[in-house]
Amino acid sequence: MGLAVPVAAALWEFVLAGRKRLGYRVQLDTTIRDSAASGPDTTVLQRMQWDGTNLSDPSVVLLRIENAGWTPVVAADYVAPASDPVGIRIAFPGRRVVGMTVTERSPQVPPTFFVPGAEGFETTGREIKLPKVILNRRAHYKVLAVLDREEGFTDPEFPEPEVTAGIVGGVRGGTIRKTAYYPFASRQVRWLLASLILVSATQSALALSGSDGAAAPLDCAAGTLHLSGSTAFAPVLREAARQYERTCPDARIPLTATSFKGSVDGLDTLASAGAGARLPDGRGLGDRLAFSDGPKSDGRPRLLPRPVALSLFTLVVHEDTGVEDLSLQQVRDLYAGKITNWSQVKGNDVPVHLVSRNPGSGTRTTLERQVLDGRPLPAVTTPDCAGLDRDRPGRCEVGGTGTLLDTVASTPGALGHSEVGAAAARDDVRQIRIDGYPATLEGADEGAYPYWQTEIAYTYGEPPADSVAAGFLRYLADEVGKDIVRSKGHRPCAELDKPLLCRPDGAAGGP
Repeated sequence: MGLAVPVAAALWEFVLAGRKRLGYRVQLDTTIRDSAASGPDTTVLQRMQWDGTNLSDPSVVLLRIENAGWTPVVAADYVAPASDPVGIRIAFPGRRVVGMTVTERSPQVPPTFFVPGAEGFETTGREIKLPKVILNRRAHYKVLAVLDREEGFTDPEFPEPEVTAGIVGGVRGGTIRKTAYYPFASRQVRWLLASLILVSATQSALALSGSDGAAAPLDCAAGTLHLSGSTAFAPVLREAARQYERTCPDARIPLTATSFKGSVDGLDTLASAGAGARLPDGRGLGDRLAFSDGPKSDGRPRLLPRPVALSLFTLVVHEDTGVEDLSLQQVRDLYAGKITNWSQVKGNDVPVHLVSRNPGSGTRTTLERQVLDGRPLPAVTTPDCAGLDRDRPGRCEVGGTGTLLDTVASTPGALGHSEVGAAAARDDVRQIRIDGYPATLEGADEGAYPYWQTEIAYTYGEPPADSVAAGFLRYLADEVGKDIVRSKGHRPCAELDKPLLCRPDGAAGGP
């Protein structure tokens, strides 16, 4: 038995499954509207045009086409008439193709397949046509497409792309298959090898039941994952959750409009769930994660941190203030109540109205710690921002980032604070430089821009290696996850010089 399992594994991988096989992966499928909601300079995306007309609801899709078998795929292998140069067709229901390009290809894939005017390489309406590309074993190429919503299509979510192709004599009838990333071997082989480990363990009478077990696959995990915490990081998490569910069909990440209520609320929710589970020491929750703008306070000893990204924040003002740049001391004086009219900082004659997030917001806590030198915000003058007196200074509080930006945009003399990406997507508020520095990583790196924070994922204890919580954290640190983090205006910790600290080079210490 111990010998039969590896033999079966080898036969499966190299004989049965090792014939011709064509595969594809949807590595990114996101709307520009989602990306433009968070990210610096994303107003450019909102102005995308086609034939001089603005796109109504643009989206971007990145697909990987690959030889997933063990033998080369040549032009004659494609299931298509010899006179037809098209080998693969990709349809986008509900969307029309605005433009496309091949962004990456294996070195052995000839570039002549993808030059303008090449036979079989074109777009028509909602469809992309790809030529009969010669693909050696493991070879691949990637197609990046810009799409727009078709008139009359009203569903809020777009269906997945439909990829049509076939290989003569290929596995499972030769139809192109949706594949997943397996860094070691296919799912079937890993199952067989796991059986071999079990058989070997039984034969040698080793008591492995008390061990931690093997690490989970790097690609997917099964189960339901609950996310909570930072509203500033919510756009990243919503997009990552959507893509993770697409990649991993056995995973569920249910999200609602109220899933993210702030850093403190998320930490409290995670701590309560862990306490209710009554886990023994050394065991952690595998179905919950909380994300916080900065480190937790004392009092939650079972919550363990994992830095994910560097987040930048910015001050925002109503356009009538007449101000674009403030010194750090002026910012502190504004929040201390020493400056009550914008004319005192050479702006317009308008009273200062401070619009702040509720207590528990990581954006607010970061403002107090990083910008205001640990000083708390002044007392609220009205429980409802609509009740602010237009002729007198005052302060009010709101719940989420979107509500804050809406309030600042509609309140004369308003000063608020926001995650950079969300503010950059708005043209009705003005971002404020601090001491001449805009909210950029370069400014933070030089130690000149103070309003930044480390986005931290918290677990309750150490989650099992094969849990959906551990799998999702690995996904965020992988290439697709890092692409999503960057697209929303944040910087993955792995791309910084000191990823474990995850702070700018110019920062003297953590928050």
